[in-house]
Amino acid sequence: MKKTNVSVNDERLQVSSEVLRAIAHPLRMQILEFIDRNSEINVNKIYGTLGLEQSITSQHLRILRTAGLVDTERDGKYIHYSLNYDKIGGTIEAIRRFLEQDRV
Repeated sequence: MKKTNVSVNDERLQVSSEVLRAIAHPLRMQILEFIDRNSEINVNKIYGTLGLEQSITSQHLRILRTAGLVDTERDGKYIHYSLNYDKIGGTIEAIRRFLEQDRV
């Protein structure tokens, strides 16, 4: 096994772990895919269409919001969710680089 020096930035590590935890749950992935198919959608449509409880849907959306994977926009009493494609793309690229590094 090859030894490498690793410097860990605690703040970046915390952010990274939140993002990975957010995408590691199958239901959150389902919610992300549903938002992607609809571009922008409110929470009522998400839990109604996916057959989820409102409270569970809100908990999962909070985790996705905290991780920066979804953006929100208020329209009266409704909150519309959309994907933060920059954050998701950066996450996918970081994972890809990590996996490629492991092959070398």
